Amino acid sequence: MTDEPRILIENCAIATMDGAETEHAPGYLVLAGRRIVAVGPGSAPAELGPFQRRIDAAGHLATPGLVNTHHHFYQWLTRGLAQDAHLFDWLVALYPTWARIDEPMVHAAARASLAMMARGGVTTAMDHHYVFPRGAGDLLGAEIRAASELGVRFTAARGSMDLGQSQGGLPPDFAVETTEEALAATELAVATHHDPAPEAMLRIAVAPCSPFSVTTELMRESARLARRLGVRLHTHGSETVEEAAFCEQRFGMGPTAYFESTGWLGDDVWMAHCVHMTDADIAAFARTGTGVAHCPSSNARLAAGIARVPEMLAAGVPVGLGVDGTASNESGELHTELRNALLINRLGPGREKALTVRQALRLATMGGAEVLGRQGEIGSLEPGKLADLVLWRLDGLGHSTIEDPVAALVLGPPAPITLSLVNGVPVVENGELRTADEAAVAAEARAQSLRLAQLAAHG
Repeated sequence: MTDEPRILIENCAIATMDGAETEHAPGYLVLAGRRIVAVGPGSAPAELGPFQRRIDAAGHLATPGLVNTHHHFYQWLTRGLAQDAHLFDWLVALYPTWARIDEPMVHAAARASLAMMARGGVTTAMDHHYVFPRGAGDLLGAEIRAASELGVRFTAARGSMDLGQSQGGLPPDFAVETTEEALAATELAVATHHDPAPEAMLRIAVAPCSPFSVTTELMRESARLARRLGVRLHTHGSETVEEAAFCEQRFGMGPTAYFESTGWLGDDVWMAHCVHMTDADIAAFARTGTGVAHCPSSNARLAAGIARVPEMLAAGVPVGLGVDGTASNESGELHTELRNALLINRLGPGREKALTVRQALRLATMGGAEVLGRQGEIGSLEPGKLADLVLWRLDGLGHSTIEDPVAALVLGPPAPITLSLVNGVPVVENGELRTADEAAVAAEARAQSLRLAQLAAHG
């Protein structure tokens, strides 16, 4: 490690997000190659040099890179549709369009989704892709290629649906796979792409979509498959009252009890949304270490409700933040979720302390790392961790009068990013992507969105 190029970042405020909630104002960070080798208050000791690059970060806050724990990249192409629908009606309206996606569309949508997140401080992304029309090409591979091109750490959750309308499910029959096809394709995705190494840029998760689009057989067999292969499990859970009613009617139990009956609670599992959770549900998640991807903007957009995040955190449930698909969160970036998580969880009398600015930042950093099972590698600024970090500029018009830098980041307008590193490599500098041409990414996404709309219009 001593032979690797060293970078010194100095004179900035630092929110490490470590277990002791250590902060420095000012402080320094020393990076060597892909890893952090030193973090501390004041000036860096001379013996830590020599440095190949010195960054004077006065006026900035350094944080771990943000971690997105739930997304649907392909939905970038269908933003702004079904604007006033709840989840089930929204899905029914959009499934026929989504069933016509193909590989070029997904690649363009993934690049746009990743570019938007990276430009907003995300260094680790996740996507849950579950729509695989026949003859559409390698859709998961298109996402993986896009993440590699953008230089972002990535967890690709190979989703699946096998419960069509004819069997009592929500998606149309033409949008689902057979159970056998889904399991075989998921196992192939893990064998082809999953990297279990601590420094991995790519991980694969097993991710059947939701109780109303997946058979009990696929739920059970997916859990067995994931544990046999040693990968994590992801799905949607307890998102809406309609989902809870579906589970009661079809299975005779609520979503959490159903998940437990199919092997879907455990410290290798995380679920998106988890809005409608009873005290017993939260206790079951805490007891088993099951994680939650909190998606406040999407929950509000679809009128799903307010997830009980403060109660989950108090019980010890791992909680991260998720953008969710951009057809239900058109902003498409994670900084919005920091602010909305705090504000939405404070709605109501006597809730002014329900979530603090530091808890919100932790959700987006160490909380997300825990949910993805990568807390030993990312999520905090500590020696030995991977050099995934962001320098937020806080001395400009939008933030200069907020003395607390974490409050400025969470409560203020989106902060400009001077530098975002993944493995010590710049992905964003001075507010601009270094790994892609934003105008070209936007133009291609627009072209593919129009092509998809035309295909859907012609049936």
